[in-house]
Amino acid sequence: MAGLGEEYGLSRNAPPVATRSAIALAGFPVVAGLQLAAVLLLLWAVLSVLPSAVALRAGVPLSIATVGALGYETWRALHTRRRTPAGVAVTRRQAPKLWELIDGAAAAAGVRPPDGVTVVADATAALGERTRVLGLIGGRRDLYLGLPLLQALPPARLRAVVAHELAHGSPKLGRWAPLAYRGRVAVGRMAPRLSRRNPAGAVLRAYARFYRRMDAPFSRAQELAADRIAADHAGVADAVAALRDLPALAGMQRLFHAEYVGPGWQAGYVPDDVFGGLLRVLAARSVEMSMLRAAEPAPSGPWDTHPPLAERVAALTPEPSPAASDTAPPSDAASAPEESPAEETVSEEKPAEPDEELVPDLPALGRALQAVAFPPRGRTVVSWDECLSFARTMEMEREAEAALAAISRASDAAVPDAAHLLTLVADGRLRAAAGAVFPDTSPEEITARIVDLLGLMLALAALRGGVARWRHSWTGAAEVVAVDGANLNLAELAAAAADPETAEAVRTYLTENGFDLAARADQRAAARARVLGGLVNLSADGTRTDLLITDLGLLLVPGLPRGRGVEAKRRLTRIAADGVPAGTEPPAEPDSDQEVRRFVPFADVAGVTVLPGRRKGWVLGLRDGGNLSLRPALDADELPGGWAAWDEAVTFLAGTR
Repeated sequence: MAGLGEEYGLSRNAPPVATRSAIALAGFPVVAGLQLAAVLLLLWAVLSVLPSAVALRAGVPLSIATVGALGYETWRALHTRRRTPAGVAVTRRQAPKLWELIDGAAAAAGVRPPDGVTVVADATAALGERTRVLGLIGGRRDLYLGLPLLQALPPARLRAVVAHELAHGSPKLGRWAPLAYRGRVAVGRMAPRLSRRNPAGAVLRAYARFYRRMDAPFSRAQELAADRIAADHAGVADAVAALRDLPALAGMQRLFHAEYVGPGWQAGYVPDDVFGGLLRVLAARSVEMSMLRAAEPAPSGPWDTHPPLAERVAALTPEPSPAASDTAPPSDAASAPEESPAEETVSEEKPAEPDEELVPDLPALGRALQAVAFPPRGRTVVSWDECLSFARTMEMEREAEAALAAISRASDAAVPDAAHLLTLVADGRLRAAAGAVFPDTSPEEITARIVDLLGLMLALAALRGGVARWRHSWTGAAEVVAVDGANLNLAELAAAAADPETAEAVRTYLTENGFDLAARADQRAAARARVLGGLVNLSADGTRTDLLITDLGLLLVPGLPRGRGVEAKRRLTRIAADGVPAGTEPPAEPDSDQEVRRFVPFADVAGVTVLPGRRKGWVLGLRDGGNLSLRPALDADELPGGWAAWDEAVTFLAGTR
């Protein structure tokens, strides 16, 4: 272990990479100071050509204003505020076995144990340090461990993960290695947040790119060295397996949230055991997990310090030399006497590692973490089966509502439910309306679309009538079945209902069998739209307004006065976290302090017009004949991804209206 630093060029006596990274990090405050000095020199050069009396009267206030404004913007640019992830702290008394594992990993890395351990919701492990001055000054260190890791990884692999994270700050990698790593993390948080409107940002962004080039060799070598420390501590096989497990677990968690948690969350429901559901998905989808473990994960961004996975695995498992393989002794299997198949099976089994209970009562910890990471915020907590059923039904209702709205406009008649839809089929108007909605579609494709719509409406009628239910699977898509679990062949019924000659006979059959054909698609519980981005300080019809862009429409929130931009962003973030109801919120009482919000569904937007000018604007034409004019104010700002989400929304509206 003593030669580990020399192996990767990070020794105390060979300063190239770690020292160069630390020196480049120290250059940030120097560059910021030089930028401020250059601006002052330029100001004084301009003042020097003015008459003495004018220069004296104007020079002092201008210098003070320049130093104050540019200094404040520089401080804002260099001041990185680390967000603490939501989690549950685990003390030594609560989980002594887990802390014993962490202490062993810290000893292997040559660092002191972290000051605290917090279990978080994401499938990740990270060592967070409360640094100052871009990492030049260290602080409290906390280890953040994802509950999915505690659920899915055996102790040996978790030992490798923890050892790798703690090894980032190991002095075994060189005297300046801990400082260089802290700086890399701090700059990686700061650089992407440098606003283009910040007058100090251009120079700092350019220097950040230079710093990244200077730091890249050190970061690569340090990650490989941390891998080696983890392999020496936990074993090469477990270290390599952990390298493959982490991105695979993260991928499975994203799938889990997209297919299971997210739809229920948007529908206004929360499962009562989120992490228990994740464990079921991991157990049921072993094939997908194996595919993810074999895939090369995509880099998380330009500031990601990790080399490609294949390179990291190859560094830990060098190929044996040909000479070694030629001189290898014959295997025991070749010289051993032949055994019976039963004996062979027993002899090849590896003894299982003892199942250590690192955290007593892990399900209870999962429930405590769910209360922190997934607070209901007005949503209803239900069982997994109920949550998935409500979510799938609401997805169908959204799709049906949009389709029936288009058919209603094309046929110039209200079509709120399956009963009215069958009436249109019987008198031949549905095909004409579908042709108007899809003008460039072949007759066969129009028939297929009509059958799909009827199948959707019949499934809703069966669910509303209580003759069908959802059957869910942790391995695939849910399906609508009869209450007793029997197959419900709605495709044949939909095909028969699409024929005008048999539509009334199908209506009679469905009514006699309990289908609720009069159930309206828009009579559903209050769904919550998925927030895509947010903008603050816009002008909406001349009124200062903040905006949330969702997958279903736009939420307009009365804006705050000028000078309160930070508070406006914080408020909009809180509104997004609470959930955006997919409908118009009731107006506040005249004497209440609650702001009146307005939700504009995309279905109510008839078109969008882009206004020319330096500050681009937009006019949304509404189907009721009104207009909504939007234009950014001079102090407009965004939540992460806000302008990108708005551009995508405008493109969608312009292309589909």
